[in-house]
Amino acid sequence: MAIFDKLFGKGAIEDTEFIELDTASADVPSGKVAIHVDKIEDFSDSDRIQKKVRNGGIVLVKIRSLKEKDILELKRAIEKLRKTCLALNGDIAGIDEDWIVLTPSFAHVARE
Repeated sequence: MAIFDKLFGKGAIEDTEFIELDTASADVPSGKVAIHVDKIEDFSDSDRIQKKVRNGGIVLVKIRSLKEKDILELKRAIEKLRKTCLALNGDIAGIDEDWIVLTPSFAHVARE
């Protein structure tokens, strides 16, 4: 039976160490953070996306339809959203060719 005790851990139980985290000092707003998934089909959709970021939400935006329709209008919309993120001290990044992410000031996009 000693072999089974060694194999299945019936012997001494090791104490597990836990590290207490100080979450009170974190720069995160209280409550839950909303993550929105949206799409931009024309320039006027950028106003709706701006409001979501200004309200503290993280927004994933699908840009494929506007990219296929009018690339210049897409560039204008992204520049408008970029300026909003800059004013809010937030972040904006392309995820791939069809998606961008916008974050408010308490979050940033980790780039490798």
